[in-house]
Amino acid sequence: MSAKDIEQSFVILKQTVPLLVKHKIPAVPTNYALWYTYVSNDSPELNEQLDAAVESHSPISELKAEDLYRNFVSDEKVNVWELRQSLEGMMIELSQSLKDTKSETQDYKELMDNCIDDLSKVEKEGWTVEEVLGLVRNMVKESQVIRQSTISFNGALANAEKEIARLKSQLQASQQEALYDALTGLCNRRYFDSEINTKLTLDKCCLALIDIDHFKKINDNYGHQMGDLVLKAVAKKIQSCCREQAQAFRYGGEEFAVIMPGLEQSRARQMADVMRRQIEKINVKDRRTGESLGDITVSIGVAQLETNEDSTHFIERADKLMYDAKRLGRNRVMPMG
Repeated sequence: MSAKDIEQSFVILKQTVPLLVKHKIPAVPTNYALWYTYVSNDSPELNEQLDAAVESHSPISELKAEDLYRNFVSDEKVNVWELRQSLEGMMIELSQSLKDTKSETQDYKELMDNCIDDLSKVEKEGWTVEEVLGLVRNMVKESQVIRQSTISFNGALANAEKEIARLKSQLQASQQEALYDALTGLCNRRYFDSEINTKLTLDKCCLALIDIDHFKKINDNYGHQMGDLVLKAVAKKIQSCCREQAQAFRYGGEEFAVIMPGLEQSRARQMADVMRRQIEKINVKDRRTGESLGDITVSIGVAQLETNEDSTHFIERADKLMYDAKRLGRNRVMPMG
């Protein structure tokens, strides 16, 4: 690093620390790196997100800071998909090896059956010594082949079991660290729990809980493949309707959550109803089977944060409103506008 670079770093440092103090941000390494990058103006998109958070007085949770760091500062990202594909590849390879061994075993059985038939003819048909020895040599040869195949398969099985265990362990660790749901691409429940707790100090904040109507019937009648397609389509619609710092999460199963900082209930309800109407338009097609599915609806409950309310009670109120929507006929937003 040249003297000029060191001087420039010192200038950025002198601007970074006061920003942390001004916005009451803990001076942990992740936050320092984010705001150092902010002052450097190396990532306009990061600056835009930090500016929006400051402007809306919306605190940044620890997981949100980690997410921003991974996306805009660090090159090291958890690649859950790559691990999952490696695991699936190992399973496919193992399955094929098993099929090959079964096929070879069946061929060997048929050969041995034929040899036994031939042995029964030795005495009846008066085979020569040379013919008998040829038969025995053939049986020995085939026995050695199947023995080697079995040894090879057992070795491959042992190695595969070790590799699968290693990949499973890595996948589990990565999924625990990851901030996004692998199926829908939305922020996951762990991320939600972190975010909702940072919003409890805001003057205004709303929470929408969204549940897909009759989702069990979709899985039962069309299969889980179609169910997954529906989940992805609904998640995409919800995400596309998020405005004004609203953030969408996969809350669990067929349920989604949207945190809406800075909004009063009437405005949050309007945004939720736009989501509901957009989801009504979804038509999902399973390319594998050719089946298509429309008439997808959701029930939504929208609660506004109360003074000194904790996250548990906040979520419970939104959940109750969502079940009120289901009880009153589904495909609606509660409370009524």
